[in-house]
Amino acid sequence: MEGDPLSALCTPALVVDVDKVKRNANRMIERFEKLGVQLRPHMKTHKTLECADIMTGGSRRSIVVSTLAEASFYADHGFDDILYAYSLPFDKIERCAALSERLELFQVLLDHPDALEQLKSRPLRDGRLWHVWLKLDCGNGRAGILHSQPEALRLAQAIEGAEGVQLTGVYAHCGNTYSCKGVEQIQTVAQETTNLILQFMEKLKSVGITCKSSIGSTPSCSQPVKDMAQLSEVHPGNYVFYDVQQSLIGSCSLEDVAVRVLTRVIGHCPHRNQLLIDCGWTGLSLDGAGKLPTGYAVIEGHPDLKLTSMTQEHGRVEPILGSLDHSKFPLGTLLTLIPYHSCATAMMHPVYHVHSKGRLVGKWIPTRGW
Repeated sequence: MEGDPLSALCTPALVVDVDKVKRNANRMIERFEKLGVQLRPHMKTHKTLECADIMTGGSRRSIVVSTLAEASFYADHGFDDILYAYSLPFDKIERCAALSERLELFQVLLDHPDALEQLKSRPLRDGRLWHVWLKLDCGNGRAGILHSQPEALRLAQAIEGAEGVQLTGVYAHCGNTYSCKGVEQIQTVAQETTNLILQFMEKLKSVGITCKSSIGSTPSCSQPVKDMAQLSEVHPGNYVFYDVQQSLIGSCSLEDVAVRVLTRVIGHCPHRNQLLIDCGWTGLSLDGAGKLPTGYAVIEGHPDLKLTSMTQEHGRVEPILGSLDHSKFPLGTLLTLIPYHSCATAMMHPVYHVHSKGRLVGKWIPTRGW
């Protein structure tokens, strides 16, 4: 119930500090307003209407999604100018076409000539154009055509020259910032990615093509470099929640992390020097294995404890050193976990319990599926 303390919740429960969410979102909005760059926030971390409103400053325009379920969800609730930033899946062409024909601006992304052929074979009605972003790999090593390959420029030219298709922009994810430690390393990657995108824009200009440019990742956009002001857009997402991983990289402080998972002690195991809690990997995810001295999460207020392992619905907690004093943790004791990766953790929960200053103020229901 609204107004109740967090301790009133059944566990495991994902709780969101709405004041921190607003602060994180507003900082990012202000940061890129000063740089004169369009912020196109990514929805994949939270997948909720309420958080999307906060991230877009209430405009309900200019967002990125990673699934068509998200795209449809936001379109159904009045959002527009939506970029589906995922290498175009051929089984979803008709769904993309329906959104392109329905919205003022729905945009897709591709990195292969065969995907372009798929779009050309499905012309949109009423003379509408497919709005296409070319995905470049600028060192991240995931999706995208390698920026340095001649095929990248040829594909851009093919998109620009195709009937019924428009090259809207060039898009790169600098996810290689996730291996950084500290602001200096983040900014080095951000600078390299920005340079490579801007160099590619010059190649396009030399063959008569002008379009938008966009890079993104929460680390690079939390610690931007000056040359990012030359870009058209940026597309971070995790920053609205942040997490332990981002605090270790140098994107934020632990104090900025807006999400927690509440769990309760449900068992004493003195023969194993452990506590049993009611949060397994279905409440937290296994992401972050081996990354933290405290195990799969940080246990707030207990730096001496480690979440050692999880099964589907159970977690095992033990001291990092020495013997556990079980009398300090009676059954029912509430523990607070700060997740290593908030995106993966949020995906495990069908509802987020939203609070301000420790008092419940409502619930956010995320969309699910692909």
